[in-house]
Amino acid sequence: MTLQGSYLPKLFRATAFKLSFYYLVTFAIFAFLALGYVAWNATKVLNDQIVDTIEAEIAGLADQYRTAGIRRLVAIVDRRARQPGASLYLVTNFAGERIAGNVGSLPPGTLNEAGQREVDYGRAEDEARDHRAIVRVFLLPGGFRLLVGRDVEERARIREIIGRAFGVSLLLVGVLGCLGAWFVTKRVLKRVDDMTGTTERIMAGDLSGRVQIAGTGDELDRLAQNLNAMLDRIGELMVGLTEVSNNIAHDLKTPLTRLRNRADEALRVASSPDQLRTALEGVIEESDGLIRIFNALLMIARLEAGHQNTGMADFDVSEVARGIAELYEPLAEEAGIGLDVAVEPGLIITGSRELMGQAVANLIDNAIKYGSKAASSGDAQPVLVRALREGDAVTVTVADRGPGIPAEDRDRVLGRFVRLEAARSRPGFGLGLSLAAAVSRIHGGTLTLSDNGPGLRVTLSFPASAAAAA
Repeated sequence: MTLQGSYLPKLFRATAFKLSFYYLVTFAIFAFLALGYVAWNATKVLNDQIVDTIEAEIAGLADQYRTAGIRRLVAIVDRRARQPGASLYLVTNFAGERIAGNVGSLPPGTLNEAGQREVDYGRAEDEARDHRAIVRVFLLPGGFRLLVGRDVEERARIREIIGRAFGVSLLLVGVLGCLGAWFVTKRVLKRVDDMTGTTERIMAGDLSGRVQIAGTGDELDRLAQNLNAMLDRIGELMVGLTEVSNNIAHDLKTPLTRLRNRADEALRVASSPDQLRTALEGVIEESDGLIRIFNALLMIARLEAGHQNTGMADFDVSEVARGIAELYEPLAEEAGIGLDVAVEPGLIITGSRELMGQAVANLIDNAIKYGSKAASSGDAQPVLVRALREGDAVTVTVADRGPGIPAEDRDRVLGRFVRLEAARSRPGFGLGLSLAAAVSRIHGGTLTLSDNGPGLRVTLSFPASAAAAA
């Protein structure tokens, strides 16, 4: 009883039930209008037939009167009045007294004026006026009056039949509509309740729950697929947040400890202004490094949130790549590997020149940092910087001859603060590739890591601007 009491209000409040009810009411209105039109049209056709029949009989009887006189007319009317049927006849003299016919009584004044009308009448054997007919009064020479009519009982019967059919149809539509609404709403409510149960488990902390897909391909299935995709993304973000927290605790602990130790050493050991100044410069240097880390984190967060979509404009990637390469060329020469730059001119894309420059700078900086390790072992190979057009895309490629990244770790290193064990001895915080990936996403492009045999090849691919084709 409690379940029914809680289920029925939810059923009546359901959108599916309300829509079904609205459709039912709309269909009932259209059915009412359609049956009403049928009834009106059938009545009109029947009336027209009655009027045509009356007019034809009036014309024939009038001809008989003109040809053979009143005796002939009375004989014909008397014969026709005795036949079974719905036809009505009446012939009276100038005083209104009935001479022949099967009409017993009429409303007062009916025979005074010629013309057609619908009146109540009584039959000759029953004076009570409990019947209704369409009649036409025709004034004959000599003061005689001729009335011809037809009972409209058939019309009333047709209306009754149509009315009964309408009532039965409306009742049937109502019952079937309510059953259909109940069935549809029950199915929809079950699926919505399943979704609600899944979301409640997720809100309780079980992020592994997913909305069940019925496989029908309807709007609820599409909603479930989008919800599951959103939950997958939320799960990835939560895993990423956990990894970021762990990596921050691991990678920022060292510079913060070094910062504290330098300040503590300055307090304990420094005995002159020069020593204090040196200690403060070291503290400032460590602080600047931490500020750069948090600035990079803030930029990545803004890029992933889509806050940098404003201010986009067409610019030449080839100029950006060439300028960043020239900026890092002395650093590459100092590392003993150099840069091999090949940039195709006129590579126009839509985006942010500053963000693109930051991404290319990070990639070249990483390539020099890890490529110099191979140079120290005697295998000095330049870092390749390429900017080319490939079909409808513009690609920027930076490749080195360093240790590279195993294939199973290439997706993982795009996260923030992710550094492989082999790279922890090198300076850095694991934000370069993450920032470059965020820049590629906000520009509608992709970042791909591949093997350079040996080393790592990083490719940024972006859709070319319409201005480039022009």
